[in-house]
Amino acid sequence: MDREAVIALEQAAAVIGGRTVWSGVTLDVAAGEFVAVLGPNGVGKSTLLKSMLGLVPIRGRATVLGRPAGSRSDMVGYVPQRRTFPASLRVRGIDVVRMGLDGDRWGFPWPAALGGRRSREANARVQEVIDLVGANAYARRPIGECSGGEQQRLLIAQALVRRPKILLLDEPLDSLDVTNQASVTALLRDVCHRDGVTVVLVAHDVNPIVGYLDKVIYLSRGGAVMGTPEEVITAETLTALYGTPIDVLRDRTGRLVVVGQPDVHTHHHP
Repeated sequence: MDREAVIALEQAAAVIGGRTVWSGVTLDVAAGEFVAVLGPNGVGKSTLLKSMLGLVPIRGRATVLGRPAGSRSDMVGYVPQRRTFPASLRVRGIDVVRMGLDGDRWGFPWPAALGGRRSREANARVQEVIDLVGANAYARRPIGECSGGEQQRLLIAQALVRRPKILLLDEPLDSLDVTNQASVTALLRDVCHRDGVTVVLVAHDVNPIVGYLDKVIYLSRGGAVMGTPEEVITAETLTALYGTPIDVLRDRTGRLVVVGQPDVHTHHHP
C-alpha cells in the first residue's frame, strides 16, 4: 500500500456469548481512506466497527493506529446507530457538539474558568466543527427541533470535535431521505479527503454512496472481501457473498448500481 494502514485485522474472528459472528477476516484501511462496510443483515457489520473500538473481543490480530484495538480510543471518533431525539428535548445542537469535548466529565466548570483560555479554545473548536459540517443555521436550536439530516450533521460534529484520526459511523444514513443521504455522504468524503481523517461507515445500501467511496468491505459469514468499488462490486462477487443472484449494472453516467441486493429495506442488527 502507498499509505500506512491505520486499521488492520488479520485472520480475525468475533465471538460473542460463544457464538462466532464472523471469522477469517483480513483487511487493512489506509490513512485518509473513505470506506464502507456492507453486507447482509445479521452478518455483524456493527460488530466489526465495535471490534475496531476494542468493545468486542477479537481472536486473531486487530490493530488501530499501530496498537491493539481499543488502546487509542482518544484518537477515534464514533457515531453509533442513529437515535431519535424527542421533539421536546431542549438541549441545543451546539451543546450536543460540546459534549464531545467534555461530556465525560462530572459537574460544571467553575465560574472563574468560564472565560479562561481553555474555555475559549473549547468554544472555538466547537464553532470550528459546526462550520465544518455546515450546521451554523441550526446549531443553536433545540436538537429535538432539528430535522434528521441536521441532527446527523451535529452528531458528526460531536465525533470530530476532539480531532480524531479515525471516524467510525454505524448506519449514519439510516432513515434519511435521498437528498440528505447524498449531502451527509458528501460531507464525510470532504472530511476524509480534505482533513485526512480515515472514515469507515456501515451502510445498508451501497447505491446512494458508491460514487463517493475509495474502498468497500463486503462482510459475509464466510469472511470479508475488500477492494475498490470496481473490484468488489461485481455480480460474481456479490452473488457468492449473498448466496442469491445479484446484478450489477451501470447507469447512463457510468455509476455502479446494485440490483437485487437483499435486506435493503429491513432493519439492521449487529
